[in-house]
Amino acid sequence: MTGGQVAWNRRLWMALAAVSGLMAVMMGAFAAHLTIDPTSKRWLDTGSHYQLTHALAALACATFLQAGARGARFAPALFLAGTVLFCGTLYAMALGGPLWLGAVTPAGGLLFVAGWAVLVWSAKDIDRAAA
Repeated sequence: MTGGQVAWNRRLWMALAAVSGLMAVMMGAFAAHLTIDPTSKRWLDTGSHYQLTHALAALACATFLQAGARGARFAPALFLAGTVLFCGTLYAMALGGPLWLGAVTPAGGLLFVAGWAVLVWSAKDIDRAAA
């Protein structure tokens, strides 16, 4: 890092993915043990499920990169940004935030879809050097 810039490299993405996985487990536990309202519980469950799934997907991108799929480097940003928008809005509403946040939630879902599309696209380069 130089001049206050963040080095967006594989190490950072993997660390952010691990933090995301940690938060997913914590939110799932909160939903299971400390939430009574059924709607809030459902939002927290959905958010934690999608967050954990996409934390693991962001970690899996390292495997794509290791196998030569350089385009996979874009997917973690999409997965983690999707987590902020999709899961973050669900968590916020579950914790008493305004319901209009639900209008933002699908944007996070689109980022998830884009991340998976990037992996599909980048898979064409896996093991290309060995072929």
